[in-house]
Amino acid sequence: MTSSIANVDRAAERERYRPRPSVLEALRSPRILTKEVLAGLVVALALIPEAISFSIIAGVDPRVGLFSSFIMAVSIAFLGGRPAMITAATGAVALVIAPVARDYGMDYFIATVILAGVFQLVLGALGVAKLMRFIPRSVMVGFVNSLAILIFMAQLPHLIGVPALVYPLVAAGIIIIVLLPRLTKIVPAPLVAIVVITGIVLAMGWTVPNVADQGELPESLPELFIPNVPLTWETFTIIAPFALAMALVGLLESLMTAKLVDDITDTHSRKTRESLGQGAANILSGLFGGMGGCAMIGQTMINVKVSGARTRISTFLAGVFLLILVVALGDIVGLIPMAALVAVMVMVSVATFDWHSITPQTLRRMPLSETIVMVSTVVIVVVTHNLAIGVIVGVVIAMVLFARRVAHFTSVGRKVSEDDEGEIVHYTVTGELFFASSNDLTTQFEYADDPSRVVIDLSSSHIWDASTVAAIDAIVTKYEAHGASVELTGLNDASVKMRERLTGRLGAGH
Repeated sequence: MTSSIANVDRAAERERYRPRPSVLEALRSPRILTKEVLAGLVVALALIPEAISFSIIAGVDPRVGLFSSFIMAVSIAFLGGRPAMITAATGAVALVIAPVARDYGMDYFIATVILAGVFQLVLGALGVAKLMRFIPRSVMVGFVNSLAILIFMAQLPHLIGVPALVYPLVAAGIIIIVLLPRLTKIVPAPLVAIVVITGIVLAMGWTVPNVADQGELPESLPELFIPNVPLTWETFTIIAPFALAMALVGLLESLMTAKLVDDITDTHSRKTRESLGQGAANILSGLFGGMGGCAMIGQTMINVKVSGARTRISTFLAGVFLLILVVALGDIVGLIPMAALVAVMVMVSVATFDWHSITPQTLRRMPLSETIVMVSTVVIVVVTHNLAIGVIVGVVIAMVLFARRVAHFTSVGRKVSEDDEGEIVHYTVTGELFFASSNDLTTQFEYADDPSRVVIDLSSSHIWDASTVAAIDAIVTKYEAHGASVELTGLNDASVKMRERLTGRLGAGH
């Protein structure tokens, strides 16, 4: 019987995480396969300027970011837990490890990337992905909105101090992306916009910033790169802090992006497998001289939300197309106007932003604490340009506000009565007792005025932590100092066990 139940549970779990559609189903369907292939091509085109700019941020050659994006996109298609999510070189990771390239050189930089991958494997094996359940919805909304703002801000350098022709080209690209889906969805609108804008610029002979202006494209395939660093404790102490920061930032951004795609597609993904896949992809990236990375929210939104991709085929082909475009077709790709790619990314930022979250109706209905958390997350991410810091601070603010709110749910009722032995006072404690609610518990009893017999009824409450045990011990001690006896009643089994284990062992004053 137990075996059959276990088999049913495993079958249910497999069904819960089954990709929809699967790779096999996509390969059998020309319609789905066409959508996946075209989505991969659009993503690859959008990856090129991004990877180059992130390489510049990290202080390394543009080829390092491009090779990293190729290796990570291809490897995560097989290793990752979230189908259709795009992993490549990212700005968040570049910012974290940029000091290594600047201060210690390329070999230490690559060693840091490899060690970060190892850390991610360890964190994945330890189940860090399960911590995602503690991220509130308000933080998730703030994460999405801040990402949309960062994506838009990243386009501003391509819109400021540029030839006047850039602006009508960007506007034309946006119009194509908005209107084309109303006519047909067979071909992704971003791809059409890129082709049309590029064709217009080349036909008219206009001189506007293009992909070639962003940096030199590679002319050869990536090669195995073993960093030449001494395998000593000193080397580890140099690179470990940067590697750990990269691992945490990469995992957090990847898991948050995976959760966002889950919501968009109404499917489930294996977050632990995604964590392990990100670690393996970073190790492979480092071994081939790449700068590492994590999930990319902008390119993922192009793939999933704009192009409608749903399988690993699009992720794999994004990496393959990227390599073909930059190595074999670099001269042609270099002619693509940045205006076309800016139009695509502007529309991605618009589609990513949760506009419903800032409507007056939503703000009126939403608890003030939820709005504060969302806005705080957005502000911190935008100011620091660090998604990890914003999300962590948002979670901390949410925890503090939740603790303050729950703390007020605890109440203490007092009733004095008489029996054959004289006066007796009954206290009834209602609510959850933890550090926030139990800290002022000692102030709600009338020690000097109460009779010598005190009964504290805890049947409507629960002891959650040592702070509450210490508070109850303090109450008993205060009554004993006044010559009164205290009887605790109604404790549930878990509360009894915690009090028996901790009472009298929490320091002075007991």
